[in-house]
Amino acid sequence: MKTEIKEKITATNQKYLKKFLTEEAPAKLESQLEHMDWSYLDMIHNKEQQRGTFSPLAAMEISEIEANKDKYLATGLDAVKNGKVGAILLAGGQGTRLGFDKAKGMFNIGKTKELYIFEQLVANLMKVTNQTGTWVPLYVMTSEINDSMTREFFEEHDYFGYNKDYVKFFVQEMVPAVDFDGNLLMKSEDSLAMSPNGNGGWFKSLINAGLDKDLKDKGVEWLNVFAVDNVLQQIADPVFVGATIESGCVSGSKVVRKCDPYERVGAMCLENGKPSIVEYYELTPEMAEAKNENGSLQYGFGVILNYLFRVDKLMAIAEKSLPLHVVEKKVPYIDENGTEHKPETPNAYKFETLILDMVYMMDNSLPFEVDREKEFAPVKNATGTDSVETARALLEKNGIEI
Repeated sequence: MKTEIKEKITATNQKYLKKFLTEEAPAKLESQLEHMDWSYLDMIHNKEQQRGTFSPLAAMEISEIEANKDKYLATGLDAVKNGKVGAILLAGGQGTRLGFDKAKGMFNIGKTKELYIFEQLVANLMKVTNQTGTWVPLYVMTSEINDSMTREFFEEHDYFGYNKDYVKFFVQEMVPAVDFDGNLLMKSEDSLAMSPNGNGGWFKSLINAGLDKDLKDKGVEWLNVFAVDNVLQQIADPVFVGATIESGCVSGSKVVRKCDPYERVGAMCLENGKPSIVEYYELTPEMAEAKNENGSLQYGFGVILNYLFRVDKLMAIAEKSLPLHVVEKKVPYIDENGTEHKPETPNAYKFETLILDMVYMMDNSLPFEVDREKEFAPVKNATGTDSVETARALLEKNGIEI
């Protein structure tokens, strides 16, 4: 093991790694230690995230969008036809909460036939490719856990009819987890307990995979980022793209009207006068229940993780560091004796970057309202709210055969 790594282990008093000061470390572990950012360990002593002053932000509402739809549609279709729009599918997660131990996108959402989440999302994107006669470059972010199974699944299903030349995969960066005393946790004898670096890490991970060159070669100027778990997600939506371009904004965010003041979704807002997102747990009761003169909620537009970013602005913020958020999680690990532990309560800190910080680092953002019954069917739970059941019901309501 290199001297500088040994010095860091000693300086930070790493109890699970001490034995590797005298014995040889496995190659995988040594590589992880060599490439990790040791400054993360300092962050656990300064966990409080400093947020600014929040104030309400109005959205472009459905009535206004409808009134200008022809103009927005023409602008958006033109951008797609000219190859200026790409799509980023954030698909690093597993279907654990659904009782499914594979990539979440591989889950079968069908009732009477097979309909995989990946398949439905590709079908949503193909509405636009069929409308424009242009393939939209699709970049799929996987994780170390599900990368090979995701690639094989797309290959096995012939990319669900999509042109495989326009589909690229890249792996999300991983970061180590530490216990509450700052000890790096071990997942196994040859590996740290690593976890994905949060939904804000997608662009840095894309650059690390060398795909920024692909964006440049293809002339992509806008990227539509969306999450795997919303099966009604409308992707590279030309009206959304056109409205954002026409507004002069460098980013856009699809939003839905919250169904109640305390719905567990982040809300678009201003933070220190700049567009941002306030998490549901950051809203005070006064903020959550505050109303406009017309009776609508002041913080009433929830984000659905469907964003549009201008690529040149993404390149500019990639040169800076996104804020790191320290979150408490349950992380299985092995101790210094090799005994496995599966904690039932949070035992560790994970480090995450969040896409809301990317929105805040943009000059401006257009909150763009969509009909939640047509575009918001998250599959987060096996039953109950935002579940397989509710998503299936919404798919059927939208005329999709399942």
